[in-house]
This record gives sequence, structure tokens and C-alpha cells, in this order.
Amino acid sequence: MTAEREARPAGAPVRRGRGRRPADEVRAEVLAAAGALLLREGMAAFTIERVAQEAAVSKTTLYKWWPSRGTLALDGYFHAVESTLAFPDTGDIRADLTAQVRAFVRLLAGTSAGRVIAELIGQAQTDPALSAALLERYSGPRRDLAVARLRRAQEQGRLRADADPRILVDQLWGACYHRLLLPNEPLTEEFAARLVDNLLRGVAA
Repeated sequence: MTAEREARPAGAPVRRGRGRRPADEVRAEVLAAAGALLLREGMAAFTIERVAQEAAVSKTTLYKWWPSRGTLALDGYFHAVESTLAFPDTGDIRADLTAQVRAFVRLLAGTSAGRVIAELIGQAQTDPALSAALLERYSGPRRDLAVARLRRAQEQGRLRADADPRILVDQLWGACYHRLLLPNEPLTEEFAARLVDNLLRGVAA
């Protein structure tokens, strides 16, 4: 690491050498900058201008890929948390559900990601582009992964064949979002484990 990079404060724009960079590289750097800014300062400080500055790209480049501030924020958020939300498949549905829901709760309750996703959900109510992106690029794919894992467990005879995986997803992750957005009760890993336990008592084969 050079002395110049060591001296650069967090959030300062990165200076680039001359020459055109590949689009995939630029996009990855934009998403990294967007995710870092979002988790560090939240939606109130998140602007197209700030991301363009920190990623050393033009605002025109950003608007070419993202039609609004909200859609860029969503993709930046998912880029930052995607590895944490990976869905395991060890063959043990109880262990896999418990590991995934616990990881989800740790992310929401133990990091700034919980505040950020709550802000994004709130903004999506008045931002049609963000609302569509939230369904298409975040909640939809996450839901499909969980449904697919539950269906594999049904095919293996570990869950009742008449159980609806889509409703099971709502019961598990919907309960977590409920406690995040309406925090009458704490969102904890113990809560996550008991959610899975209660669910499987009803639908285990």
C-alpha cells in the first residue's frame, strides 16, 4: 500500500489513472462505494453526487445504470450484504434454516444494515423505481432461494408435502421484518432459533 493511499481518509474519492476502465470493473467499484457509503452514513447522506465522487465516475455513468438514487442504494446495499445472506444447503433443513435466519437477524440487529433496509423499504413506498427494483433484485431472488431450499426438503421427505413453501418463507422472514419495522419485541438470534423450531414442529414430516 502506498503512502498516499494510507493517508487517504475513509470516504475520500479514489484517484484513477488515465484510460478507459472496463464497464464491469467500473460497476463493481460503484457498487462497493455505494454500499460503503450507505452502511456508513445511511440514506440521509446518500446521493448520486457522493457516490460518483467516491467511485471517481461521472453522474451520467451512474444514471445510465440506475434511474434513481433509491435503485443505486438498493444495489449497493445488496452488494455489501450478499455474502452474509448466502443460503446453506447441507441436507439438514433445520440446521440450514437456523443458520440462515440467525445470519439474517445478526445482519439486521447487529449492524447498520437493519437501519438501511428499513429506510429503503420506507422510501420504496413513494419511489416506484425503487419499489420495482426491491422486488426484482432483492426480495424476489432472496425469496426464490428460500422457497427452492424448502422444496428440496419436501422432495427429500423432511417436510410435509402439503406445506406451502411460500407461506413458510413469510412466517420466518416476515416475522423478522415485523420486529425490525415495528420493534415492540427485540430481534434476537434466540428469536430466530425459536421461529425455526416452532415452524418445524408444525410441518416436519
